[in-house]
Amino acid sequence: MMIRKNDISIGIAEAARRAWERGAEFRSRRERYKRFTYGDQWNDIVTEPDGEKMTARQQALKHGKEPMTNNLIRRMVKCVIGRFRMWIDETDAAARGEYLEKVYRENSLDEMDCRALEEFLISGMAVQRVSDEVRPGRKGTRVDNVSPVRFFVNSFTDPRGDDIEMVGMLHDMSPGEAVMRFAGGSRKKAKALRELLGRQEERYGESLLGRSVTDSESFSHCGERGRCRLIEVWTLESHETVRWHDPAGGACGEVSNERAGWIDSENKSRAASGARLIDHVLTHSIRWYCRWMTPDGSVVSEYESPHAHGSHPFVVKMYPLTDGEVHSLVEDVIDQQIYVNRLITLMDRVMSTSAKGVLLFPKSQRSSNMDWEKLSALWASPDGVIPYEAVDGAPEPRQLITNAGDFGARELLSLELQMLEDVSGVSNALLGRSSGGGNVGYERYESEVRNATVAINDLLLTFVHFREERDEKLRGI
Repeated sequence: MMIRKNDISIGIAEAARRAWERGAEFRSRRERYKRFTYGDQWNDIVTEPDGEKMTARQQALKHGKEPMTNNLIRRMVKCVIGRFRMWIDETDAAARGEYLEKVYRENSLDEMDCRALEEFLISGMAVQRVSDEVRPGRKGTRVDNVSPVRFFVNSFTDPRGDDIEMVGMLHDMSPGEAVMRFAGGSRKKAKALRELLGRQEERYGESLLGRSVTDSESFSHCGERGRCRLIEVWTLESHETVRWHDPAGGACGEVSNERAGWIDSENKSRAASGARLIDHVLTHSIRWYCRWMTPDGSVVSEYESPHAHGSHPFVVKMYPLTDGEVHSLVEDVIDQQIYVNRLITLMDRVMSTSAKGVLLFPKSQRSSNMDWEKLSALWASPDGVIPYEAVDGAPEPRQLITNAGDFGARELLSLELQMLEDVSGVSNALLGRSSGGGNVGYERYESEVRNATVAINDLLLTFVHFREERDEKLRGI
């Protein structure tokens, strides 16, 4: 197929663009959750009483506080992933079968699934793409994690994804890779591809070295010099088909209406010879159809789903998808994390401004042969002796040490830490510490771990179901 562009392809490209743009709010929330997970926790925009807007860090510095971070969210995420890795080690790999075990090994799927789980905990979305295609340097069955930054899908509410009708992702590849994958051995099409993608490259070429992909997220271009943006769009479409049955030989089948001309030709021949005709009926069926296109709607490749499962190659799991909404584990604990940081910063401020070891020494009692520098050095010495001239009625030299008043900050901090554990479900038992203290028996400890896992069991089992759906698609490649 040569490169083409028409009203249908332009309409599909625009529908894909709208679907990606509708995910802007989700991607914005996900970016915030990601910042908090990896320690950037003072960049939320806050408003001062006078209406001035600034980051939380700027506000703290403005009021004389040094922002401090105690990243509990990262510990929580690593703890859940660690629990999942333990579950992987306990799983019988042989039960997958020889084919799946080979795919797991070639794609390092246990490691890829841990990274997908990390994304799932941060954003509430896990997406993988299962395909059997030729890539530069390798071929065969491939499983890739898909970033939510590049993914789009129509609005759906079924946790199984049965009401998905359009799904796809944004790809960045070099013109050479595009030619290898879509030219199909045609020099003419290869030349047309290079010209089309070369114009896109010249228009959008920028350097992204050292920057996050979210820094330049765009539907139309990747922003990286030497690479081009292609959009993979899968749509569920209705088509006219012809079902046929040959009573002479018992054969039957279904073909598209465009390819059913042979039935009429065959029936004309049989009518002339008096043979039994092929029975056929026009009907409609739905199928998944894939188009690879540029952002302007130029289609470089299109085909029906080639997979045995007859569906698109994406495995999508969003949590919890109540009324189509997505809410992650990290989202649940951000407020507690913010308050913990504020309390720690407040306690540090109070401690830094309290008097610690200040010496009060009356001037009238300083010995005439001792200057202040020598007196200070003797005071700092563990075995120092300071002579002074006592004055009747005057107080003796003394050291001033004040207890830092935290106004209940320590109690509040302890409460917030406990609330973070309660909200997240990641307790001491999951962290490898017994809540009972002291030495406890193995059975007691195992019971604590099982009870602690109940709080996050729904989340983990949802991800396990995601893996099972992925494995089913792998069997249907």
